[in-house]
Amino acid sequence: MFGPGTYSEREVLVGHLEEHLDALRAAAQGLTEEQARATPCRSSLSVGGLVKHVAHVLGGRLVADGAPTPDDRARFESSFALGDDETLAGAVADLDRVRAELLDRWHATDPGGDALEPPAPWFGRTEPTPSVERYRMVHLVTEVARHAGHADIVREQLDGASSTSLLAAVEGWPANDFVQPWRPPTDG
Repeated sequence: MFGPGTYSEREVLVGHLEEHLDALRAAAQGLTEEQARATPCRSSLSVGGLVKHVAHVLGGRLVADGAPTPDDRARFESSFALGDDETLAGAVADLDRVRAELLDRWHATDPGGDALEPPAPWFGRTEPTPSVERYRMVHLVTEVARHAGHADIVREQLDGASSTSLLAAVEGWPANDFVQPWRPPTDG
């Protein structure tokens, strides 16, 4: 958990991104392949698909340089579901890899530096837009937080596990009056 403290702007942005990525990754803890693909809510979102999509976004694979193409749209849409040849473990490994690469870049990024925001055709923006790194960083923290929240809801629908109990299990927190670390169900 990213707790309060005296931080630089960059440290706050990195800390919050890591917190939401930890929650997303924890949502996958202990799931079977079938559970990772399950869509128990009215949407088509699954925990495995959300992990895959966030890795896709963190890796900068939303839209190629220039105007979006039909291939960009197809890649974007397919990023929300694990394919038949993909596994949850593979999606988590991809997330871990792109996470490390992104955090390395963010640790060296000046939030006030110039940036070029790529096209976002889903918002009607088909050309790159001059911006600042701060905008890009906050936008990505927001997107990851949104998808981590989606994963929380899907996971709760699957087996009742909460984000906090999953994080407690993953990070080894001791049980207390507020949180009991998640444990896999036992047969019998």
